[in-house]
Amino acid sequence: MSRAIFRTSLFVGLLVLFFTTAVFFFLRYSQAQDETYAALQQEAVYAEQGLLQGGEVFLKSLGSVNRITWIRSDGSVIYDNEFPNESNQQGCPEVQTALTEGVGQGIRQSGSSGVQTMYVARLCADGTVLRLSRPLSAVRTAIISVTPVLWVVVLATLLSLLAAFRASKGIVRPINEMDLDHDDAAAPYPELTPLLERIQEQKRTIAEQNEEREALRREFSANVSHELKTPLTSISGFAELMASGVAESDKVQEFSSDIYRESQRLMTLIDDIIKLSRLDEDAMAPETEPVDLYELSGEVLDSLRPVAERQNIQLQLTGQSAQVNGVWQLLSEMVYNLCDNAIKYNRPGGSVTVEVSDTEAGPRLTVSDTGIGIAPEHQKRIFERFYRVDKSHSKEIGGTGLGLSIVKHGAQFHHAAVTLESEPDIGTKVTLEFH
Repeated sequence: MSRAIFRTSLFVGLLVLFFTTAVFFFLRYSQAQDETYAALQQEAVYAEQGLLQGGEVFLKSLGSVNRITWIRSDGSVIYDNEFPNESNQQGCPEVQTALTEGVGQGIRQSGSSGVQTMYVARLCADGTVLRLSRPLSAVRTAIISVTPVLWVVVLATLLSLLAAFRASKGIVRPINEMDLDHDDAAAPYPELTPLLERIQEQKRTIAEQNEEREALRREFSANVSHELKTPLTSISGFAELMASGVAESDKVQEFSSDIYRESQRLMTLIDDIIKLSRLDEDAMAPETEPVDLYELSGEVLDSLRPVAERQNIQLQLTGQSAQVNGVWQLLSEMVYNLCDNAIKYNRPGGSVTVEVSDTEAGPRLTVSDTGIGIAPEHQKRIFERFYRVDKSHSKEIGGTGLGLSIVKHGAQFHHAAVTLESEPDIGTKVTLEFH
């Protein structure tokens, strides 16, 4: 964090320094130009006065560092101290301006020397034009004269480095020194109070979540122990009767069937617990693929059709093809559990309808039945593990109480929303909406 603050502070400081230096040199350059123009104009005034009194002899006697050109109104050159063979200057813009307005000036490339030059032309009383010029490089030389400023820039850069370093350390130090175990940790630094309050709030939230997880873990362990103990007790009892020889021969086959049924129930329960554990630990295979919900639902209904026929329940699939990107096995288990519940808690002669649609919001799968329905006070809890509305009926039909929990966790894995609509003695509808 201190490095980030240091880099940011240094960058801002150097940016301001660079901008200030650029503005300074720009203003200094403009000032040097103005000063050069002013010097040329002043020298032109003095030269005009001497020219009117002494003529060309006066100009030759001047030891000016500037180029002096004396020009007739027709543009012909009378005198030039640097280029004696200079011819006509009528086309020069500064000369034309001087002839019409009295004074002309400008910067252009000299046709004689080939360098950028500053010109000042002045109309004399006798109708001639006196022009003074100086290379623009002389202005740049004036800028170089302020090179000591560069040393100031270097010093300011070094000071910026030091200031950024100390500022970053000073900002981070109070945070590093905070004692998060005490509520008054930010007392010396009131500015940090909002940050500390948010940290304390997050700590309380994490502690509450940990307590909630621990309570759920204990409840889950107790439920698992109870659910496992019930079939194991039955199996143990039947086996003991058979082993002791107390059971009559005509009862052995019945006890064997009971042992097989309870074993199958136990295996189903263990399978569901393993599935939930994998979902809790995010241990599902990360590989996803396009899955057609309509095709998958058809396969699930085909596998459940023998069970539905034994209970005289009609299965129906409607809708259209709709693809989601997900784990085929998990999606199949979700649809299977919804349809299996719809069959188990249905009435003889009832029906189960699976509808698949591809909406603008995303694929949607709905499982509807004409079963016994769920009372409103139970609807919020049926997705909890091992929760049963009617435990005696669930035991009779072999439910584990984990099917809808698998649906809920599978929906979370696929970022789908689960909604439930149910009325007692009318039926239940569960909808999965994939986004």
